[in-house]
Parts: sequence; structure tokens; C-alpha cells
Amino acid sequence: MKRLSAIMLMVFSLAFFSCSNIQGNQKETLAGIENGDGNGESGSSTRGQVEYLTYDTFLTKVWNFESNSQEWIYEGDVPCVIDFYADWCGPCKRVAPIMDALAEKYEGKVKIYKINTDKERQLSSAFGIRSIPSVLFVPMKGKPMMQTGALPKDQYIKIIETELLGNKEADNK
Repeated sequence: MKRLSAIMLMVFSLAFFSCSNIQGNQKETLAGIENGDGNGESGSSTRGQVEYLTYDTFLTKVWNFESNSQEWIYEGDVPCVIDFYADWCGPCKRVAPIMDALAEKYEGKVKIYKINTDKERQLSSAFGIRSIPSVLFVPMKGKPMMQTGALPKDQYIKIIETELLGNKEADNK
């Protein structure tokens, strides 16, 4: 009985912290996927708020891998955080208000973007997203880093402060 309880706890923990992004009938090919039409989300920028990216807005605001696939060149003017999510994902729903709060906290210093993995499959495939939420932290210089699974707000703040803003004091808090 104790063994069964331990197994149930492990399964619940995995389900709580991340959702699998693989669905039985989804195709992960890059061809034949519509981008940006009818997704109900705006690609326009609003200060202090999360901005939803489509394939096209990703190319202009983050990285145009179509014209330069060999080298990461960040297109933004401040570091960014990109939350890969899906509407049906429970942990993603718990991360959403954290991302909203981070957008307000870091207004003008860090952009907070979201990419719906169901609607933007081409981007999900390009980044190898297999589990959501997956959060990409993009500094102004250097390579971005990916974090999979839901984290508490203070962990996101620590990563933003140390990795994106270079505040090494946040490391000691």
C-alpha cells in the first residue's frame, strides 16, 4: 500500500509541474502549418503586459532563424522571457498570472512573451518543445536558456535578475 501511494504521489507530481505537449494526432512537421491567422491573440506590444507571439512576430522581435539559422542573433532591445504554453495545460494556467506579474514588475527592462504551442506548432517544433510549460530566457548577448516545468515566482525572478539583468546580488538572496 505504501508503494502504491509513493507511485501515485510521483505521478501526481509530474502532472502538477508539467504537461506533455505530445498529442496523438498532432504532426510535428514544419510544412503546412498556418501561422498567425485567427488565433485571437495580438502581436502588438503593450507596455507592462504579456505579449503573445505568432511565427511572424517571433521572427521580427526575437530571432529570425529563417534568414540566419546558424547563429542566434536576438532582435530585441531588452532581454525577454518566452513562455511556451497551451490553454489546456494545468501548470501553464498556474504560470500565467506569474508571467503577468513579471511583465508589470520588469516593464521597460524585460519583455514577457507567450507562445501558444497548439497554434504555433512550427515554433514549438523549432525549439523542440515536448513538455509545457517551457520558459525560454533570452539575454541581450549570448545564448538563451530553457527551463521546463512550472516554477514558483521567486525562481523566475532569480533567473531574470541573475541571467538576464546581470544582478549577481540576487544569487545570494
